[in-house]
Amino acid sequence: MTSPPPQLRSQVIALYKNLLYMGRDYPKGYAYFRDRLKSVFLKNSGVKDPDQIKVLIGRGEFVIKELEALYMLRKYRALKHRYYEKDEATTSATTSSSDKKAPTKTQ
Repeated sequence: MTSPPPQLRSQVIALYKNLLYMGRDYPKGYAYFRDRLKSVFLKNSGVKDPDQIKVLIGRGEFVIKELEALYMLRKYRALKHRYYEKDEATTSATTSSSDKKAPTKTQ
């Protein structure tokens, strides 16, 4: 078999670098992400078919999009927790304190 075209090689290297960059904020840590990424790329290093390489590149780009979505969701949750927790806590505290009041009898 012949080696894949150099364009695919450069795409694979760029994909690896992008994934390494994206892995900095991975929830389980950068070392965990880097080791998993390296093992996946080494596992597929023997693939020589250009069509199969394109499929694997597409899968890697999908993973990048999923990581971006994960990070955006995490940032959204952090902002929501930071700015809306107090409002919800005071609302529930006033509701629960008004529920606990015993009704007074007026004669």
